[in-house]
Amino acid sequence: MSFTEKRKAEEGALVPVKRMRNDVVAISDTSRKSVVQSGPPRTSSLDAPIMLLAGHQGEIFSCKFSPDGTFLASAGFDRQIFLWNTYGDCENFAVMSGHTGALLDLHFSTDGMNIFTASTDKTVSMWDCEVGIRMKKFRGHTSYVNCCHVARRGPQLVCSGSDDCTIKVWDYRKRGAVHTFQETYQVTAITFNDTAEQIITSGIDNLVKVWDLRKNGVLYKMPGHTDTVTGLSLSPDGSYVLSNAMDNSLRIWDIRPFAPQERCLKIFQGHQHNFEKNLLRCSWAPDGSKVSSGSSDRFVYIWDTTSRRILYKLPGHNGSVNEVVFHPEEPIVLSCSSDKQIFLGEIEP
Repeated sequence: MSFTEKRKAEEGALVPVKRMRNDVVAISDTSRKSVVQSGPPRTSSLDAPIMLLAGHQGEIFSCKFSPDGTFLASAGFDRQIFLWNTYGDCENFAVMSGHTGALLDLHFSTDGMNIFTASTDKTVSMWDCEVGIRMKKFRGHTSYVNCCHVARRGPQLVCSGSDDCTIKVWDYRKRGAVHTFQETYQVTAITFNDTAEQIITSGIDNLVKVWDLRKNGVLYKMPGHTDTVTGLSLSPDGSYVLSNAMDNSLRIWDIRPFAPQERCLKIFQGHQHNFEKNLLRCSWAPDGSKVSSGSSDRFVYIWDTTSRRILYKLPGHNGSVNEVVFHPEEPIVLSCSSDKQIFLGEIEP
């Protein structure tokens, strides 16, 4: 049979053509196009809706995206800091070593050039992301350093809280702490306010406290939690602070000047703490519309800040989820767990 004798396609016949992002475009001979989805629509630039990152040899206690979101860092019980690409195959492109104890907290500087870590070896360290080496070691604490945080803007400061019941502020251009505050109990969570003139801390006394660096003392205390606070996170606009505690609640506090005396605005519930007593952290979405928290029941929890409704309860981890953070630009969440694994997953924008 010659080519001309072959049966022609009937009017409206469909020819499937594969396209990016799992769409199938159906093309008819009248040049009309209709898209038939073969899966849920993609919302991010990740290679797949869920990416699994494995390589750590111990529990992962902290993970963060770089400020531009192109790479991420993770650290934990194996005393190493892993750097991973966010996109493509999510390669592990660097490993930084130097601490002699587990790493309990990790933060990027605002320019993304440095990483600050808090460790059970009683030190806070500053690392160069480009060269992959430790630049400075801040000594002064006499017990485990549970948490640290970097000033968003203003002076080049980093603060830390420890089991030695002290809060220290370090200027990373100088040797030694520039401020030391004495607490009564161990400090397990810490953050600067937006201008780095105040420090918000909490610990096993269940109180969230605001310290003034100029007055060298406590400005006010915020009672409400009934068990140890394990995580603090400042809102993107700097007006509120989010706290996570072992009483299985997440709270939002108003830390603006002249706020009413009752500063607790919202309480979120659903996540859990268990006998492991891990320092489960919490975080805000870049636009402040969502909050997230680690949980010992192996789920990733994300709430809507307005309605206080659980938007996502994501399975996948096989151990306590120690930290959940949002990508700075895309609808992607990053979670790390005691199962030695990291998940990158996209959510609805």
